[in-house]
Order: sequence, then C-alpha cells, then structure tokens
Amino acid sequence: MLFNSFEFLLFFPIVTILFFLLPHKYRWFHLLVASCVFYMYFVPLYIVILFGTIIVDYAAGILIEQADGARRKAFLVMSIITNVGVLAVFKYYNFFTSNINYAFHSYIPLLRILIPIGLSFHTFQAMSYTIEVYRGNQKAERHFGIYALYVMFYPQLVAGPIERPQNLLHQFHEKHEFNYENLTNGLRQMAWGLFKKAVIADRLSLLVDPIFNNPTSYSATALIIALFFFAFQIFCDFSGYSDIALGAARVMGFKLMMNFNHPFRSKSLTEFWRRWHISLSTWFNDYLFNPMATGLRDYGNRALAFCLLFTFVLSGFWHGASWNFIIFGFFHGFGMVYEFLTKKKRKKLFSKLPKGVNNAISLFFTFLFVGYARIYFRANTLADSMFISKKVFLFFPEWLRSLHNHKLITRELLGGINLVSLLVAIICVVGLEVIHRIEGENHIYEMIGKKPKFMRWSVYVLCFLLIAYFGVFDSRQFIYFQF
Repeated sequence: MLFNSFEFLLFFPIVTILFFLLPHKYRWFHLLVASCVFYMYFVPLYIVILFGTIIVDYAAGILIEQADGARRKAFLVMSIITNVGVLAVFKYYNFFTSNINYAFHSYIPLLRILIPIGLSFHTFQAMSYTIEVYRGNQKAERHFGIYALYVMFYPQLVAGPIERPQNLLHQFHEKHEFNYENLTNGLRQMAWGLFKKAVIADRLSLLVDPIFNNPTSYSATALIIALFFFAFQIFCDFSGYSDIALGAARVMGFKLMMNFNHPFRSKSLTEFWRRWHISLSTWFNDYLFNPMATGLRDYGNRALAFCLLFTFVLSGFWHGASWNFIIFGFFHGFGMVYEFLTKKKRKKLFSKLPKGVNNAISLFFTFLFVGYARIYFRANTLADSMFISKKVFLFFPEWLRSLHNHKLITRELLGGINLVSLLVAIICVVGLEVIHRIEGENHIYEMIGKKPKFMRWSVYVLCFLLIAYFGVFDSRQFIYFQF
C-alpha cells in the first residue's frame, strides 16, 4: 500500500483509532494484522516468504541465547544464511546467472519472479536482531507475535528506517496512551513528508524521468539539469517516505530512528553518509565495516581503506542487482578512501582559506561528487550510464562549439527540455532550499508546532491547498520501494 494513495488515507485513521480503542493486550495483534494487510496489498503471496524467515529468526534468537560456544555461532550463521539466501534467490539470482551465461556462453535458466517489495529492508532488520542477540546486546524475544511485529511494523516495513531491536522491540510491550502532542506532531510530520513526495519529488520526476528514460535524445545540458534535479527528487521522495513513516508511528506513540539530517549541508562525503539514509549507513558500519576493521587493524591504513571500499561496494550492490549499483558503490567507496587517506593534507591546505570560502568549496564539491555518482544510481542500464557520463564530461567542449552558432547555443541552453517543466522544477527546488534555510538545525514541522494558533492553521491550510492542487497523485511508487 502506498503512503500517497487513497487507500492509505482510509487505512491509517482506521488502524490508529482501533489501536487506541483496543485494550493494550490486543494491540500487538491488531498492528500485526494491519501490517499484513498493508504488505499483502502489493503481492499477497510474498507474505508467506516473509513469515518463513520470521519463524527461522525467531527460533534462532532463542537458540542463540540458550547456546554456548560454537553452537551459539552456528545458530547465528544459520539465521544469516537463511536471510541472505532468500535475498540471493529473489534479488540476485538472475543477475549472477545472466553474467555467468554471458561469460561462459551457457544457458542456465533465469527465474521469472518479482522481487518481494522491501525485501532488502526487512531482511537487514531481521539480521540486526539475531546479531544483537548473539552479541548479548538484546534478549531473545519470546513472544512470537511481538517479534513478527518488529519485522513487519507497517510504517517502516517496505523502506525503513532499518531499526535495531534495542530501539523498537521494547516499545511493542509498552502501553501507549493517547497523547495529543504525539498526534499533532505526527500528523505535521506526515503532512510534510507527503508534501515533499507529491508536490516536490513527483513534480520533479515529470522533468527528470523522461530524460533518463531516453538519454540519447537530449543534450549534455539537459542531462546535467536532470542530474541536478534528480538529487532533490530522490531526497524528497525518500525523506518524504521516512517522514510519513516516522509520523504515522509517532501518532501511536512509537519512536523510530531519524533517517535524514539535512544531507545537502554536508561538507564531505563522510559527513554526507552520516546525514543520508542513516539507518542503512549505520547498519553497514556496525555489522560490516567495524568488525572487518577490527579484525584487520594490525595491517594499517591500507587495510582500513580496503574495508571502506568493500563496505561501500557491497552497500551499492544492496541497492540493486546490476553493475550500475556496484559502480555507484565503488564511486562512494573510492571517495571515502580518498578522504580518509588525505584528511591531514586537506586540512592543512584548506586551513589557509577563510572559513566561509572553505565551507562553500567543500559543499560544492561534495554535492558535485554525490551528484555525478548518481548517474549510476538513476540510469536504467549500464550503457545509459556510460553515455550520460561521457556527455557530462563533454559538456564544456560542446558548449564552446555552440558559441559559434546562435541557433545551436539556443538549443544547448534549452537542452531539449520543456521550459514550463524546467520553471516548475526551479520553483520546487528554490522553495525547498528556502524552507531548509528557515529550518536551521531544526525541522520545519517542529518549528510550526511552536508558532501561535493562527499562524499554525494558516500553514496547515496552505499546505493542504498546495498538496491538493499541485500534488501528483498517479500511484507513483517511492523510489526506494524497489530495494
């Protein structure tokens, strides 16, 4: 079920009202059933696969807690193999098989299956549970329904945030009384998330998607413009989902982890990944990078650089089974290694510049690097990625050649883009950045809650009108649903 759908507009208040009307001892069952309905709305059969892994991980958690020594580790490995195995079959089997067929001229059959929606998200959440039980940081959950709800809680089931058991499991045991402040804060956050998705992200997609879906028909200027606006599209799309998820949970009294923290303020790639998709970056840090770096610490900086590169290549592959995502991860890994190895030299060099100039340069090059890497995130095929990358590099030579021909420079300035779509995109991005400037280190929905009643309701009415009149409601999925 999509957050930006009419069905969810009915689903959310019904589920929430019943949650508070029911006695506490029945609420877990109500939320579990509601989460099943929410998930089955996409492809009903895939809930069988989800419950299969839930049963395995529930049993593994108890067995890990009760076991000692090698048996304890064996149960953890069993759980991880099960989860990774499901992920490998549904998400990566066709990728590996098609590459083997191409390399060895073989004819291993491909599977004609759809990837269960949100598979990578709830798989990683389940794995975090068994790992934390193994590490002794979380007691095994004996209540099967509560554990199933931890994996399936509908607000964050299909696109995160990827929660740790220490943060979420205990909240399902606690009694949540109706709280007016939670209601208003949660609804404001949901409204802001819907605004970012429907009014900004989906409006920008009307400009961005046609260009990326047919890149050979557009000039280098158009491709660069599309790449620039895609940065804001994906931010508003994914952070919009996260805001709706956090807001929906907050209305019922549940607190989910923050997934975005003003990523466009990042002055380095390291800072960017501390602000962007926080639940995923911390997952890879906690369960992959740190254990690897600890095990290889005696081998110095080269080993740490390898751990960084490996972690980011794997995180890129987590996003999708294609060479595009592997290259996307490699770019970020390479950037992180460069920052790590040159940190002292860069600090010494930039210390000679005024702070404002230093910050501006850092912001610009971080945005530029992240934006360029997104070519491999957004392009539909590896061939498209290579074509777009080449066109972007040839932008300035093409521009210089166009200076000799007035008609040609006009065409390059327009870039084959509809001017109305471009104007709307500019208004969306400028409006978003104005709001970000007003926010400071806070969030706009929190700031509105502290304003006088007349001002608050004026903003509510304006937000409603903007969503109603300018929102795009044509059942567009959230971008990260595919992962």
